[in-house]
Amino acid sequence: MKNAKPRLTRATFPVLEMTCAACAISVESMLKATPGVSSASVNFANQTALVEYDPASAKPADLRQAVQSIGYDLVVDVEDPQAVQEEARLKHLREIRLQTLWSAALSIPVVILGMFFMDLPYGTYVSMVLSAPVVFWFGRNFFVHAWKQARYGKANMDTLVALSTGIAFLFSVFNTFFPEFWYQRGLHAHVYYEAAAVVITFISLGKWLEERAKGSTSSAIRKLMGLQPKTVRAVVDGTEKEIPIASVKVGFLVIVRPGEKIPVDGVVSSGVSFVDESMISGEPIPVEKKPGDKVFAGTINQKGSFRFEATKVGADTLLAQIIRMVQEAQGSKAPVQQLVDKIAGIFVPVVMVISILTFAAWMVFGGQDAFTHALLTSITVLVIACPCALGLATPTAIMVGIGKGAEHNLLIKDAESLELGRKVNAIVLDKTGTITEGKPVVREVRWLVENPAGNNYPDILYSMEMQSEHPLAQAVADLLLREGAKTLPLDDFNSVTGKGVVARSGGAVYRIGNRQLLSEAGLSLPPHVVEQASAWESNAGTVVYFADEHRVLAMMAIADRIKPTSSAAIRELQAMGIEVHLLTGDQEKAAAAVARETGVQYVRAGVLPSEKLDYVKELQTKGKVVAMVGDGINDSQALAQADVSIAMGHGSDIAMDVAKMTLITSDLMAIPKALKLSARTVAGIRQNLFWAFIYNLVGIPVAAGLLYPFNGFLLDPMIAGAAMALSSVSVVSNSLRLKFTRL
Repeated sequence: MKNAKPRLTRATFPVLEMTCAACAISVESMLKATPGVSSASVNFANQTALVEYDPASAKPADLRQAVQSIGYDLVVDVEDPQAVQEEARLKHLREIRLQTLWSAALSIPVVILGMFFMDLPYGTYVSMVLSAPVVFWFGRNFFVHAWKQARYGKANMDTLVALSTGIAFLFSVFNTFFPEFWYQRGLHAHVYYEAAAVVITFISLGKWLEERAKGSTSSAIRKLMGLQPKTVRAVVDGTEKEIPIASVKVGFLVIVRPGEKIPVDGVVSSGVSFVDESMISGEPIPVEKKPGDKVFAGTINQKGSFRFEATKVGADTLLAQIIRMVQEAQGSKAPVQQLVDKIAGIFVPVVMVISILTFAAWMVFGGQDAFTHALLTSITVLVIACPCALGLATPTAIMVGIGKGAEHNLLIKDAESLELGRKVNAIVLDKTGTITEGKPVVREVRWLVENPAGNNYPDILYSMEMQSEHPLAQAVADLLLREGAKTLPLDDFNSVTGKGVVARSGGAVYRIGNRQLLSEAGLSLPPHVVEQASAWESNAGTVVYFADEHRVLAMMAIADRIKPTSSAAIRELQAMGIEVHLLTGDQEKAAAAVARETGVQYVRAGVLPSEKLDYVKELQTKGKVVAMVGDGINDSQALAQADVSIAMGHGSDIAMDVAKMTLITSDLMAIPKALKLSARTVAGIRQNLFWAFIYNLVGIPVAAGLLYPFNGFLLDPMIAGAAMALSSVSVVSNSLRLKFTRL
């Protein structure tokens, strides 16, 4: 077929060796330049790359090779890439810790010599010997990464650190061996060993604290991954064996004992137990599982034991899909991040230019100590101007926000919807399965004849409803079964579409259905029955009649119960200044009753799926930022049109696929929590960006010597290194505050 679009694969790969936001820009640009890659988004905060590529022309190995060419690495083709990434992170954390401690141990005597014993014989040689391993061994990664970047015409934070510390050290070595060069010109031969060593130490300390803090931001993923056991007890070749979870195949018979986590998705084949499914549904009450019932990976078996047949394994399980959704969301970028990325991408070259201009300005206007001051200030500019705080500002807040959402049964597909949620001022709710439970129950049965049990009427009604395929019939059958009804033989069972069912029992004809079915049989309703039916219908009930050939024997009110928290959730949304709209395909009386009970002000009933779409468009033309909440295929068009789309987790696959957020609980209180989470996450991003920009706007001019003409103040490179490290840590720490806020 001509001009067929390639079938793209979307995957998340852990990235190793990234040290700053500019590193993420470099990796992203290399991935985008790889043939076959449609799009790539690299997240510095969680060290991942979200890549969309054509598997026919690009393989994961090709992506890895492209990333490795500039000094980084991509984890591909392994069974558990997250485990590899976590192991690499912990190893890196241990290395940074040792690097920091050794750097500090060697730097302290260099600082003491440089500040208090400047004229000590051979003191400069001792400082050189102590600071050399700090700069060129414990700080070697800065030089290695800077060189790899330079080969491709790129620059990052490592470039700044390598240039500043390398120049400071080499200048000091020259002054140590050739001090007379300056003495002959009437100048003192200054050395900056302590500056070079302490800058490496402070940056290492900042990286250590930053890595520890970043590890906390991804705790939601690790909690979800911890729900899946590593081994499984399964029947293999007729024998019970304990095997790795990766060895489980669809069709395997898996054994679950009391207290164990269910390893994969499946269907119970034998045994009965209760399973804690709160991680999926948010409901604390364990669910009974018997043969034929579905079970899901990550849920916890209670006291009983059972066997089940595996139906979904590995990446296909519900738990794996949830983990993948959270990972992709944490790796996605908020719209504000696009601007930040552009700034970070040009930031390092701009700083290098500022450093050169600073050097030149001091050489021209610096007076007697021009060269010394020029060198000191240009080095300080390079040290203080780290783009890390800028690069971490948005992704750390997004990661914590999405992780917080996962803890509150809210899966957020991308950062854009999280950022937009705070602007929502109109929310459209579907009725069935969203405001209501979506499971019809019999509210009331009224027998219109004496001694119905003595005439076997309940048994006849039960037998007919058991054979009916109508969803309301099951509600009646369940009630009668609980009351002890028995099955009777039926003859000439006939389902009349849209009206009810007709059957013969004991020679008599019986009908169950709506008023139209009775009218067509020539049966009329007494006035008191009509009055009662009208009262039930006005209270969101559907009325079903049971009659023989001559009269109506019983009438039943069947309704879909409103969820216990729906009214409270709607009130809270309205208190937040959000208009709440109810859209339903149900009849107007039922919709009005639900609206009355829950306090919804705007109602439209009897709408088709396309009319739901039009309604959302209509609100948007009025300037509203619209959130749509639904659970069915009939809601998918409106969900796709809405600014923020939220699907109920128990709903149809297409609704969840279209929606940007999915509630894995039936509790509508998760919706106001989601909107509050959006507002607090965006507030965190703004705070982070403010401090990151202010830090650089103030720090760079001060480092360049702006205050020197007024008060003689020059910023020491050591202090600049400490300030740079603390700026990154402060941004991550501010993002982590969101973890501890109440929604």
